[in-house]
Amino acid sequence: MEALTGVFNSSFVIRHSNFVIPIPMPSTLISPTQLLPPQLLAQLERLELVSRKIFRGRMKGERKSKRKGQSVEFADFRNYVAGDDLRFIDWNLYARLDKLFLKLFLEEEDLHFFALIDTSGSMDFGEPTKLDYARQLAASLGFIGLIRGARVKIETLGSTHKNPGPTLRGRASLWRMMDYMGGIQAGENVPLTTGIKNFCVRNTGKGIFILITDLMDKEGYDKALRFLVAQQMDVYVIHVLCPEEIAPDLKGDLKLVDCEDDDQAEVTVSRPLLDKYKRTLASFIDGARDFCNRRGMNYLMTSTDTPVDKLVASYLRKRGLVK
Repeated sequence: MEALTGVFNSSFVIRHSNFVIPIPMPSTLISPTQLLPPQLLAQLERLELVSRKIFRGRMKGERKSKRKGQSVEFADFRNYVAGDDLRFIDWNLYARLDKLFLKLFLEEEDLHFFALIDTSGSMDFGEPTKLDYARQLAASLGFIGLIRGARVKIETLGSTHKNPGPTLRGRASLWRMMDYMGGIQAGENVPLTTGIKNFCVRNTGKGIFILITDLMDKEGYDKALRFLVAQQMDVYVIHVLCPEEIAPDLKGDLKLVDCEDDDQAEVTVSRPLLDKYKRTLASFIDGARDFCNRRGMNYLMTSTDTPVDKLVASYLRKRGLVK
């Protein structure tokens, strides 16, 4: 059971007594056309990020707020109070009802969009790798934010005060985002708790927060995700796994070697053991989903064989992140 627990708490290189299964090569630089191909960009152009919470932006933007302010879109009326701006009095209503009413308009403000990507060694697994999938997903959501006037910031768990991710705004910043995303590589074996805590300290703005991770951390995810609850942001946890982790095709006597800390476990893989692994993995996923739901966070488990365009336009639309 100890070996079984290690399977989903950390990624392993699988070694047989007579051979070694090839280890995936480290993530390479990825071109802009690979990250966001033209057909994907065309689909993303029609989408918009949505926040369930009301946040006061730093400057005017394109997002319609639930707060009342100044724009060209009418929202409601309210009674006139001494000191209100006379320019917004509806004189037509005054002529009909002999009462003063003020016209209210929807406020337009900018939305903060944060994405934090897990770049630990366990993310460099699968085909495509979980990290490549995470980069494309973050870039897709970041692109939607940029074209809709949101303030976009994408970082990795290993980012620091000295090496933060860029803060981006507007379509003209797309090349900077692509340049940053293309250079992200695996190997930053920073614990979830440390990475998320440091991110929260550096970034105090309110808005939408996306964590893209495989949740494979021997210290667990509980303490790490509690930092996000304290931020009072609209939090989405995207749990990324690859098909080889969901339904491993293994058999025989194997030595499992942790790709992050070289911890080892020898197991004999049989059908009952694989069945137990799948039950344990399902329990782990259910536990993460329940943990997030009880704390007002959105949880979504996805496989790397689910196309990013389908994930964004279908699954995340149903969760209310995009429209």
